[in-house]
Amino acid sequence: MSFFHANQREALNQNLAELQGDINVSFEFFPPRTSEMEQTLWHSIDRLSILKPTFVSVTYGANSGERDRTHSIIKDIKERTGLDAAPHLTCIDATPEELKKIAEDYWHSGIRHIVALRGDLPPGSGKPAMYAADLVTLLKKVGDFDISVAAYPEVHPEAKSAQSDLINLKKKVEAGANRAITQFFFDVESYLRFRDRCVAAGIETEIVPGILPVSNFKQLQRFAAMTNVKVPNWMTSMFDGLDNDAETRKMVGASIAMDMVKILSREGVKDFHFYTLNRADLTYAICHTLGVRPQVAAEQTQV
Repeated sequence: MSFFHANQREALNQNLAELQGDINVSFEFFPPRTSEMEQTLWHSIDRLSILKPTFVSVTYGANSGERDRTHSIIKDIKERTGLDAAPHLTCIDATPEELKKIAEDYWHSGIRHIVALRGDLPPGSGKPAMYAADLVTLLKKVGDFDISVAAYPEVHPEAKSAQSDLINLKKKVEAGANRAITQFFFDVESYLRFRDRCVAAGIETEIVPGILPVSNFKQLQRFAAMTNVKVPNWMTSMFDGLDNDAETRKMVGASIAMDMVKILSREGVKDFHFYTLNRADLTYAICHTLGVRPQVAAEQTQV
C-alpha cells in the first residue's frame, strides 16, 4: 500500500471519528407476508429503533391488501416505538379521490410523513394518469405533510434522458417535497455527480443516498436489472463463490457498504437512508461505524 492510499484510509476513518453524533439515519422496511417474516420485521425494528432514526418507512404494492398491511404496520410502529413512521404511497391503481381519503386517514391517525412515489406500472398499461409530482401536490392540499420522493443517480429506467429525469425531480421538489431519497447505487461517483447536477439545476433539497447492504448477491442482480443500477465488476468478483456461504456474504456486503458511507461522509453527506430488507444486522453494524449508536451506551461511555 502506498503512503498516499494509507493516508487516504487514515483520513476517511478520522473523518468518521470526528462526526460522532452528527449523522442522521433512516430505515426502510416492507410488510411481512407470513408470521415468521413478521417476527423478523419486529426484531429488526426493535433492534434499529434504539439508534433513534429520523424516520422509518414502510413500502407497499399497488393493491388495497398491501396498502392495508402498510397502514397497520405504520400505526403499530408509531404506537410501539414513538418513531416518525412514513408510509410509502403510490398513485398507480388509485384515483385522486381514493388517494385523498388515504392521505386524510393518515393525517387523522397522526402520520405526518409520507414517501410519495408514482409506483411501478402494471404490464401493458399505458401512460399513467398521475405522476409523483401530482401526488405531492395532492398531499400538500390535504395537510402539511413532510414528504420524501425518489431520485435516480443512474437515471430512471423509463426516463427519456438524464436531463428529463432531473427535470422531473425538480417538479417534485417544487410541488412541495422536503427531501429526495436515491435509488440504491454502488458507484459512489455517480451519486456525487448527480448531487452536483441537482445543485446546478436549482434543486436545493437534501439528496439522501439510499444504501443497500448486500447479503444476497443474486437477489441484488435481479433488483439492479429492474432498476437500471450498475453493479461493478469488482462486486461480482468479491461475491464469486459465495452462493452457499451466507455468513461470508454478509461480511463482504457490510465491508462494501461501510466503504461507501465513509467516502460519502467525507464528501459532506450527513443523512443516510438504509434499505434494510427487514434485516437489522448489517445496517446496525454500518450505523455503528458511522457513530450512530444507542443513547444509553453513549451515556455510559461518557461516565
